[in-house]
This record gives sequence, structure tokens and C-alpha cells, in this order.
Amino acid sequence: MGWSAHYSQSRADCGMSAVPETADDVCALPLVRRMAALLNRDPLGLAEGDPLPRGWHVAFFNPPTPQADLRYDGAAHLGVTLPDLGMPRLMMGGRKIDFLGDISIGAHLRRSSRTASVTEKSGKSGRFALIDIEHRITLEDGDQPVIVETSSYVLREAETGEIPAKPAPPPAPTPFPPADVTCTFVPDETVLFRYSAITDNPHRIHYDLPYARSEGYPALLVNGTIPAMVLLEMFRAHVGGEPACWRSRNVAPILCGSELTLTLTRDGDEWLTRVLTPGGVLAQEARVWP
Repeated sequence: MGWSAHYSQSRADCGMSAVPETADDVCALPLVRRMAALLNRDPLGLAEGDPLPRGWHVAFFNPPTPQADLRYDGAAHLGVTLPDLGMPRLMMGGRKIDFLGDISIGAHLRRSSRTASVTEKSGKSGRFALIDIEHRITLEDGDQPVIVETSSYVLREAETGEIPAKPAPPPAPTPFPPADVTCTFVPDETVLFRYSAITDNPHRIHYDLPYARSEGYPALLVNGTIPAMVLLEMFRAHVGGEPACWRSRNVAPILCGSELTLTLTRDGDEWLTRVLTPGGVLAQEARVWP
């Protein structure tokens, strides 16, 4: 699979790129089959020309960032050049995805990315910033996007290494009405490794246990997109179709090796998905429109 990127930068005073950064990629069959295998689908059940299952586009447009250009936390290039705010810790906050069409496996794609907003704030844990990055994916020979996605990130200051005088109490379980579909899922080290390999995600918090512990976590952190991909499989199987929109937010950390409860609940014309930790605490929630 080839990658070519054409970057144009002209930052405004707020640190945002005025000109979108563009990249080309290919919806390559081998990568699609690896994603299918990870999700326990028959890899040979997908072939050139078939529509890509919606949501699997996360396997593409992951630029091969030179090792010397990785952030301290291991994060790679996100499609746009982030402003230097002196905050070395990066976390995904959520995603908004509109599926406006389908991608055929084997198709050549183009993505245009821009920083939609940068908001700096202060809280009990210090300064942080909220950054929204908008991606518009088109087919190589088309001018209308098939996917419009806004990825939300949180930038935080470096850890001080100080132990809080009074550790925060564990969050209480969150009560929810009975779900239409429920399953359990354990994202272990193998799942993290395979997903990071498929998406070329070198963020250290997903594989470097000493680093994760230095961030205050007792185990590796699970990329929130992993349970989201399983939930999309549940949606397809139960609803019998593909999603048109996805709106998710990450609420609490998901630890590697923990048994998660994934739920799918109908809410009128929409569906709610939730990821619950072993203590019944909400870790991620999303609204899905068929």
C-alpha cells in the first residue's frame, strides 16, 4: 500500500492550519482482511470490489511518521500539524462520523484534513487543550466526500511524578435500562498489538507498560476504537444494515485485560452503544443512526 502526502501549512494566530493537509491512500484488500481477522470475521469473505464495512476506514490514512518525528508519548502524525502548546500527552476524546457513501475495497482514496478548533482550558489537573480535527475522505475520481469525520483529542501537560495527597475515589457504577443486545469482550495484549499493527498506531500507552504506569495507570490502555469496532459488528448483526452516523465520546480509561460489557440499546430511531468496565462504570458511549 502506497502513501503520498501533500502538506500545505499556513498557521493562523490560534495555531490552526489555514490550508487543509491532504493525503492519498488505497483501500487495500490485505489490510481489510487483517481487520476482519481481528474482529473474528472470515477474512476470505471479503474481496476486491466489495463495500468496505463502515468504520473500518480507521485502518487507512495512518502516515508512516519517521521515528524521529514521533511525539514523546509515541503519537504519530494525525493528518494535520498540531500547534505546539507545550502539552506532550495526547488522548482521543471521541469521534463524529457521517457515512455519506461506501468505499469499495481496492479503491484509491484522498483525504483532506484541517484543524477545526483549538480550545485551551485549565482544571484541577492543570492546563489542557481540546482539539478537533476534521477529515473529509473522497474517492480519487470524485469530489464529494464519502466520509466526513471529526476526531476530538485532549492534550495535557507532562506528569509531575507527584502522588496526590488524597487519591480520587473509584467512580460509582452507572445504572442503565436493559439493553437489546449485550456481550462481553476482553481486549488483551494480543488484541492491542494486532490493532496497533493494522492502524500503525505507535502511541506508547498501548504497548509500553512502564510508560503507562508513569501516566498513573496500572495497566496498558485500550484504544477506544477497539470496543467501538466490536460494537459496530454488533450493530450490523442486530440491525441488519450499515450505520449512517456515529457519535462517540470516551468517558473513562479502559484497561487492558479487563472484561468489558458492550451493550446496544434502541432509542426511537437511534441506537445507543455503551462500554462498561468490570465495575459497571461507563467508559464509552455512542449514538448510532441506521
